[in-house]
Amino acid sequence: MRILGIDPGLRRTGFGVIEAHGMRLSYVASGTIVVPAGEPLAQRLKVILDNLREVVASTRPDVSALEKVFVNTNPTSTLLLGQARGAALCALADSELLVHEYTALQIKKAVVGNGHAAKEQVQKMVQHLLALDGLPAADSADALACAICHAHAGPLAQRLQRAGGTAAHRSRLRGGRLV
Repeated sequence: MRILGIDPGLRRTGFGVIEAHGMRLSYVASGTIVVPAGEPLAQRLKVILDNLREVVASTRPDVSALEKVFVNTNPTSTLLLGQARGAALCALADSELLVHEYTALQIKKAVVGNGHAAKEQVQKMVQHLLALDGLPAADSADALACAICHAHAGPLAQRLQRAGGTAAHRSRLRGGRLV
């Protein structure tokens, strides 16, 4: 299964593509879409949309994983982040990719084992899990971590869904994981 992970942002949107063969993970590609700051909002969102469409076309993922927006203390920042996330969702929907969503807490817990891990810990663990020669850039590492989170959580959610699960399991399944 080839997974595209996305860490949305209005200034910088990270993307990372991995392949999961059972529990074995391998790196495919990653990068950061840098959005020009001086442009009108609509043009900035279009940069995210167009670049993610190109990423999907060139890497041909089977599924995607996207980080959920958290509620920030600054409502304007939260709204802008939500719009960047919306542009990413549109690119994925336009590419007919199934989208799975995970919170930053879920992603960090799946990759580092601690939902409150520092960015540096995530970068180092992504480097280790994917056997990368160097430390990935912060935005790319977050996107790769999102893909890794889905590689770990997705198969369980799919098995439960295929099996129909019990009513208790179905009611406790949220965002690809049991809660």
